[in-house]
Amino acid sequence: MTEQKKVNTLCHLESDYNNGAHEMVLRHLLDTNNERTQSYGDDRFSEHARQLIREACDAPEAQIWFLAGGTQTNATIIDCALQPYEGVLCAETAHINVHEAGAVEFTGHKVIALPSHDGKLDVGDLRAWLTAYFADETAEHMVRPGMVYITFPTELGTLYTADELRALHKVCREYGLLLYLDGARLAYGLAASKDVTLRLLAQLADIFYIGGTKCGALCGEAVVFPHGNAPSHMLSRIKRHGSLLAKSRVVGVQFEALFQPVGDTSLYFMIGQHAVSLAMRLRHLFVEELGYKPFIDSPTNQQFYVIPNAELDRLRSYIGFEVWCPVDTNHTACRFVTSWATTEQEIADIERK
Repeated sequence: MTEQKKVNTLCHLESDYNNGAHEMVLRHLLDTNNERTQSYGDDRFSEHARQLIREACDAPEAQIWFLAGGTQTNATIIDCALQPYEGVLCAETAHINVHEAGAVEFTGHKVIALPSHDGKLDVGDLRAWLTAYFADETAEHMVRPGMVYITFPTELGTLYTADELRALHKVCREYGLLLYLDGARLAYGLAASKDVTLRLLAQLADIFYIGGTKCGALCGEAVVFPHGNAPSHMLSRIKRHGSLLAKSRVVGVQFEALFQPVGDTSLYFMIGQHAVSLAMRLRHLFVEELGYKPFIDSPTNQQFYVIPNAELDRLRSYIGFEVWCPVDTNHTACRFVTSWATTEQEIADIERK
């Protein structure tokens, strides 16, 4: 067997962006390919996608822009929303603090990291930090907090409850901070949550984005200012960051496909439910049958397990996964990620092993 054939036999669970795009998204791109439209998002596909997103969020005043990827979106939007002297508060495990190569700080805004609680920012820690900051007589010499950044789901696949989000929103209102939610994996978070909906996020967040890159699109994120509260001249601000797509329709068409009604739901929510359902099958296999301990108790498509080092090579022979971190001399925490592209057959093949 050649190396290429060996790779093709793997069930690839390394990430949720290791495939192209959902077939329905590709078909819509192909079906609309020959129509000529205006550039920079001023096309009928993008406008229809915006309207579909407004309806899904129950936010008729929402202003929406389509950007290419998550790090670009975070760096661009945070810089556009903050004053030059302001910074952004987040959990120490947050993507902007760990895995974006200092992109936000490259724009001139300090990332202020607070303790992480299974990937989440605790409202008590946030309030304590803000109380101390505003009580400090030298605060004018410090980076002023202007925003709280959270992700849904978190980097560890965990979820904020509706009450936790309301508590963070309340503190942000008290201190005049923006609440910004990174939704790179939003489809999977919403599918796994018991009490958080897209409409609730639109009520509580000042800014959030709906992830496409990890949720069935070739690329693209939809940035939502749900209350019509975007900074002035947003198109110019985005272009100044090199983030304005001339062919923005390419992302708009994809989000039109993702949010087009399919029965009583949409492809975006179907994708999330599909991935989470398969992740729960994987969880049952690893925990109940193989006896692996969860490293993090994640209800989403990202699953983390403590694997004996002696079994890593055997698992690698038929599953692609990511080594997360060592646990002790004999065990390693590993991440297994299902997605829109994971098939029932792939999970069934793992179960038979």
